[in-house]
Amino acid sequence: MKNGKKVIYFAIACLVFSAFKTSEIEKGIASYYGMSFEGRRTSSGEILRNDSLTAAHKTLKFGTIVKVTNTKNDSVVVVKINDRLPKSSSRVIDLTVKAAKKLNFIRAGLTPVTLEIIEKK
Repeated sequence: MKNGKKVIYFAIACLVFSAFKTSEIEKGIASYYGMSFEGRRTSSGEILRNDSLTAAHKTLKFGTIVKVTNTKNDSVVVVKINDRLPKSSSRVIDLTVKAAKKLNFIRAGLTPVTLEIIEKK
C-alpha cells in the first residue's frame, strides 16, 4: 500500500472512532455529604436533599448528568451536578447519601469511581 493510501485510511479510522466517543471519563475517589448538610443551599442555589440523586464536582456545569461507577463492586448511579467541590479537594465527586447507598459504600465512606458524562449542560 502506498503512503498516500495509508494516510487516507488512518484519517478515516480516526474520524470513525472519534464519532463513537459519547462521554468523557474521569477516575478518582468519591465521598458523600454528611447528614449535617441536609437542607443547606448548594452552590447552584438548590437545597441539598440527601434523598435525591445529586452531587458536587469541581468543574462540571450545574445540571450535567453523570454516570458514576463504583470500581470496587461495579454498582452504578446516575446523578445531576448541583454543587461545587473546592478546587483543593482530593475527591472527584461528593454524592448524596442516597447515591452513596446505591453505590454500596456508606460504611466505607470513600470509594474509587469512574465518572462518565451522559448529558452536558
